[in-house]
Amino acid sequence: MPERRPLGRSGLATPRLILGGNVFGWTADRETSFRLLDRFAEAGGTMVDTADVYSAWAPGHKGGESETIIGEWLKRRGGKGDFLVATKVGMLPGEGGEKLEPARIAAAAEASLRRLGVEAIDLYYAHQEDAKTELEDSLVAFDALVKAGKVRALGASNYSAESLSRALDISERRSLARYEVLQPEYNLMARDKFEGALQDVCIENGLGVLPYYGLASGFLTGKYRSREDEGKSVRGSRMTKYLEGRGLAVLAAMDGIAAETGASLAQIALAWVAAQPGLTAPIASATSLEQLDELIGAMTLELDADQLRRLDEASREVEPA
Repeated sequence: MPERRPLGRSGLATPRLILGGNVFGWTADRETSFRLLDRFAEAGGTMVDTADVYSAWAPGHKGGESETIIGEWLKRRGGKGDFLVATKVGMLPGEGGEKLEPARIAAAAEASLRRLGVEAIDLYYAHQEDAKTELEDSLVAFDALVKAGKVRALGASNYSAESLSRALDISERRSLARYEVLQPEYNLMARDKFEGALQDVCIENGLGVLPYYGLASGFLTGKYRSREDEGKSVRGSRMTKYLEGRGLAVLAAMDGIAAETGASLAQIALAWVAAQPGLTAPIASATSLEQLDELIGAMTLELDADQLRRLDEASREVEPA
């Protein structure tokens, strides 16, 4: 079985890969989603990450599509067992208000529980900060869900170091359930949003860290190496910023490591994330079994110190002279 790493002080743990559920019911239909979840569980994966807002952006969707499919899969397999589900509140307006108003948190949790068909959400995130709602009020609402047995552990996504630190202080002062996990954007091409103060807060407080965009929207698969490659997918236009910067140097370093290890670039990118201080496991999604099998290889890939150093040097922002 793959190594499991703790999620803060929650008592929960996960191997070094979380399956992203943002594609379920969107670019992966119901049956494909079921096959992906089956394969991930068979390979030793134990957590899927979703959100109530997935996939409200798609034509004809209103949110909750991903949670519904996960719920149907859990029912088909005979229950959740030791499989973990993480979901989020804060980007889908609805009953109770918007974002992280206490009434919205309570109503959104009930809706997610219904769609998932579970008695408790294993990990419930604040999806983003809410400047209009007092942080303490939101934390009290989350704490109520934990005390009621509807949520096992709490997490924060897209929080700044200052807000996360303040939330932890409030929770300690008021004896509230605290955020045990942070979900930031983090990969070889986007390091500045997490490294530094935010990473320090997580390490000092023993939080689990489950970052998203581990493959930089697909750039780190090696699929995009020139402007001509931008037409290969709907996300191709996002690659310009990487091609104009240090992206080609990062791909070159990854190519060298791929030749040494036999691993794919996607596996190397995810293994690098998992090897960073304070990091628990990256989140990655797939729309085919072939893609998923490649991602699963990252759960056990170990990069040596020299390989990590080369990736670090190639991906580090160069300070202006």
